[in-house]
Amino acid sequence: MTATIADSIYESLSQQIITGALPAGEKLRQDHIARAHETSHVPVREALLRLEAHGLAVSEPRRGMRVAALDPSEMREVIEMRVALETLALQHAVQSLTPRDIRLAAEALAQCDAAEDMPTWEARNRVFHRVILTPCAMPRLLHAIDDLHIASARHFFAQWQRKWVQRTDADHAAILQALKGRNAVAASGILARHIRRML
Repeated sequence: MTATIADSIYESLSQQIITGALPAGEKLRQDHIARAHETSHVPVREALLRLEAHGLAVSEPRRGMRVAALDPSEMREVIEMRVALETLALQHAVQSLTPRDIRLAAEALAQCDAAEDMPTWEARNRVFHRVILTPCAMPRLLHAIDDLHIASARHFFAQWQRKWVQRTDADHAAILQALKGRNAVAASGILARHIRRML
């Protein structure tokens, strides 16, 4: 599927919001964004609506769009939802894993461990989780998990940006090992513990 201008604007703005480059409360001015991306207001409006749908922006009557406030109280809910949905997806994924899936997961793990800064690591971490869950072949479930990753990434940046250090992820390696052995129980248990470490 070809990326559209709206996709490009959404990706740019969402990454800026997630990393804190666009702070909570910042006004998202359609005219400024359209000029910056050398486009009309139509794709900008589409991108802003997607930001709102993902909880990254809020629409205020007669005041336009602003970056949504970061609510620390939602973090536990997001984490518990991720645990429930990702372990469900992983249990179904294990049943359908192919050698190619294992190879892709190993490549994603290596890329994640090689990240030299937090924005790169966070993006690659999302890729690793997506790769191990995709074989479940449940699109609605995967879409819901993608949304939760966006929410948790924003909290993760707010909490850990100044403390982040490059490291190898032992949990990712252990999950991959369990997947190689087709051990859904072990893989799900490690994944649940891994996600809850964010709290």
